[in-house]
Amino acid sequence: MCDVALGELERAVMAQLWAAPGPLTVREVHDRLERELAYTTVMTVLGRLAKKGVVRQERDGKAYRYAAASTREQLAASLMLDALGDVGEDRTAALVAFVDRVGPEEAAALRAALRDAPAPAARPLPEVPEPRVDGEDTGPGS
Repeated sequence: MCDVALGELERAVMAQLWAAPGPLTVREVHDRLERELAYTTVMTVLGRLAKKGVVRQERDGKAYRYAAASTREQLAASLMLDALGDVGEDRTAALVAFVDRVGPEEAAALRAALRDAPAPAARPLPEVPEPRVDGEDTGPGS
């Protein structure tokens, strides 16, 4: 999921999809929202969310049903990773600033998650050509 920043109305629509026991039609989402909106506005929002990959669109006769493509927590993690990608080289400073702003319970949850996380897979080292044994140099300066 990339480019998943959500506006207020998109978040309200997603809240309805996450709360539902199964996929919803545009009409069902429209009826569950606690605000006066045109049906076509809800249809447009769901279409945009589908293009962003945040919702799945399933054909149901002549209509579509919509379901969240991920959990709320997975989407939040994607947003955080996207934000980290925007800070450039110094991701560590951004992570430290984030940890400085969370509460004690969230910091404890982060410590536990880091402690319990599997070790990251080792990256393969770049291949370095073996030196020639006969003393012949075939490098760029020869």
